[in-house]
Amino acid sequence: MSLADIPVIQGVASSLTGNAPILLREIAEHLRRLLDCGETAAIDLQALPLTPADRAWLRERLGNGEIRVALEAEGQSTLEETGCQGVWWVTHHNEKGAVVSEFIETAFVPELVKAHPDDVQSGLEHLELLISDLC
Repeated sequence: MSLADIPVIQGVASSLTGNAPILLREIAEHLRRLLDCGETAAIDLQALPLTPADRAWLRERLGNGEIRVALEAEGQSTLEETGCQGVWWVTHHNEKGAVVSEFIETAFVPELVKAHPDDVQSGLEHLELLISDLC
């Protein structure tokens, strides 16, 4: 038998670990807690034994939602609502574009998108200045 006679299975299915379906169940439990008591959660995808095929399988199952937020601060961060409202795929890149962290968050709105009270105060001060210039 030569190497050419040995069957090789390639493709996404051959490198699935079985961890992604378990993760899908965990996400569902986090979403239940969000609805029941407002508890948000984040799952660090880089801390889990997931293959690229697992991530692709999970992304495909969760689907695409209607909201995508891009932030520019020491690299780009994207917060994408999945097809399951309340489930967000959050990816942070460094200045060179490499992924530095990746999370699945369950939240009505991810914390990173919410304005900090100090920033809102600055916004109010700016508006008051604009209004004072009108007089």
